[in-house]
Amino acid sequence: MRLSVDVGGTFVDFVKFDDSTGEITIEKVPSAGKLADQFMDGVVRLGLDLKSVDTIVHGSTLVINTIVQERGAKVGLITTQGFRDVLELGRGNRPEIYNLFYKQPTPLVPRYLRYEVAERLDAKGNVLTPLDEAGARQAVRDLAVEGVDAIAICFLHAYANPAHEREMKRIVEEEFPAGLVCISSDIVREFREFERTSTTVINAYTQPQVDRYLTELEARLASEAYAGSFNIMQSSGGITSAQNAKTAPVRMIQSGPAGGVIGAVGLGEVIGVKNLVSADVGGTTFDVALIADGQALEKSSEKINRRPILQPSIDIVSIGAGGGSIAWIDSEGGLRIGPHSAQADPGPICFGLGGTQPTVTDAQVVLGYLDPNYYLGKRMTLDKAGAAKAIEEQIAQPLGLSLIEAANGIIHLTNMNMALAMRQMTIERGYDPREFSFVCFGGGGGLFVSALFEELEMKEAIVPPNPAIFSAWGLLNADYREDFNQTAVFPMDGMSGEALAGEFGKLVLSDKDEVVSEKSTHQILRFADCRYQGQEHTVTVLVLESDFEADDLSALKQRFDAAHEHAYAHALPDHSAEVVNLRLRVLGVTPKPKLKTMATGTGTAADALKGSRTVEFSSGSAECAVYDREKLTAGNQFVGPAIVEEWTSTILIRPGQSVLVDQIGNLRIVG
Repeated sequence: MRLSVDVGGTFVDFVKFDDSTGEITIEKVPSAGKLADQFMDGVVRLGLDLKSVDTIVHGSTLVINTIVQERGAKVGLITTQGFRDVLELGRGNRPEIYNLFYKQPTPLVPRYLRYEVAERLDAKGNVLTPLDEAGARQAVRDLAVEGVDAIAICFLHAYANPAHEREMKRIVEEEFPAGLVCISSDIVREFREFERTSTTVINAYTQPQVDRYLTELEARLASEAYAGSFNIMQSSGGITSAQNAKTAPVRMIQSGPAGGVIGAVGLGEVIGVKNLVSADVGGTTFDVALIADGQALEKSSEKINRRPILQPSIDIVSIGAGGGSIAWIDSEGGLRIGPHSAQADPGPICFGLGGTQPTVTDAQVVLGYLDPNYYLGKRMTLDKAGAAKAIEEQIAQPLGLSLIEAANGIIHLTNMNMALAMRQMTIERGYDPREFSFVCFGGGGGLFVSALFEELEMKEAIVPPNPAIFSAWGLLNADYREDFNQTAVFPMDGMSGEALAGEFGKLVLSDKDEVVSEKSTHQILRFADCRYQGQEHTVTVLVLESDFEADDLSALKQRFDAAHEHAYAHALPDHSAEVVNLRLRVLGVTPKPKLKTMATGTGTAADALKGSRTVEFSSGSAECAVYDREKLTAGNQFVGPAIVEEWTSTILIRPGQSVLVDQIGNLRIVG
């Protein structure tokens, strides 16, 4: 028995999976309130005896919410003498070149909590100035007096030699045992002191909250006699132990969205579709990723709240567009959607929980997309009249529109915002969306899938079974994973494969055994960040075993040229290139949950027809057949306009589109 738990902005999703039968049981609870309580509430609702569960996998938005809302710990920073202000100096560029009023984000560590100590290494890790132990101890004592919760340590060139940072960590543990401490060389072994410092500070900023949350969860699970493994989803799409997550919470930033992408990869393998765009529509965000040739695109750095983070992550574009996104009118009289959200508390007006601002979900109720009497399988009755009144007063009347025009405007603008994010994920990455299938999930995914698929002219759209909990199901498809990286700058010219193998051999693999469980198979993948000499930024290229056996790196150079051509539409095959960073990925490959096949029915879906209702499209009213998804069988076909309902979600099929139910219950939409 396996259990996955995915915390979203509106609901916490639970999936219980029985390996022996392939049976899936799902549950949802609101995410408002204390997360540990919601976690255990879902377990109770599932009627689950935790003693029978072998593995729990947990994905959470806790870290990213802490960063975005800036509600983290009080952090102190200790750095090399002369580098106290690196967080404020940042880079010399202007991120928004046409914004004359642009200001850098305020450092998470105020200047009075940033301390310098005398020490210095060169770029190769040689000691130029030994660590001043007396000064180091005094800095820790001063920070303890200031009442910090955690201390971040980031010394210049510690990526090349972590000795001084490790000594500093020992001093902190002796002088300030009540506080948490993290060092940059444990988090990221790359150059660029600003980005490395930012990453280390963010890790320390989120660490106390994550440590408390996971420690409480572990205690609650232990009180229920749970004896299995408790794993956490990372931004990379791999899982790690709760203990590792406590020490490196910065790896959990995309923990929630990553589960859906891994699920899409697994689904693509089952149905034989290797090129997919995945989209997760929740209550707060719209998260888009791209899967090319069966592999999710990844990146080695990102920015959250304009702050850089050096960590491997699935390449996900997220925008503030979801069911709870608030519709509002700006100072110029234009209609806007999000990025702020009604979230789970108080939620959309139609939830009747105290919301006062109209949201996307309110517009969908008004237009007839949702049945007010069949929301969450009749667990909640929606207030259509309250939603209509708010849209009428706050949107329609100020803009001189009818109620239906205003509601359709909210939906259309939301669709266009989502389509823009999908183009950013495809066209701006060098991919043609017309060559990809579109898999859309999340609680609100079914209400947007047909419009987005049509807008981007994609091959087909796929709505998996139980789309509202698909990200939670995706967690069960994740492998154990640890990433190791090291800055190592050297030219490709004159470098042998044997020498390259020697450079990879220097990477520390002390945590390798932690990713190999009793039910996993060990696997190692190697990558190199490469660039043309004279360039600033890099392209990541897979390193093959054959590269180590070659006399030179010409094959690696050719793959780099091809990758550069694909990303930027040009390459310089006659120009010298260099390796900048080495990356090593250790996987503990786990068995994947097998999906049950459905009984094959007739071509007609008449047995699943439960009625009809009127939906207001921008082109006019249309009577839509309403189908019960639980009664659909493989081979069923029907055409839009239509609606498919299940207890956790609703799927809207637009006029002119047709649907086929495949062997595992996916709705395959074309048109």
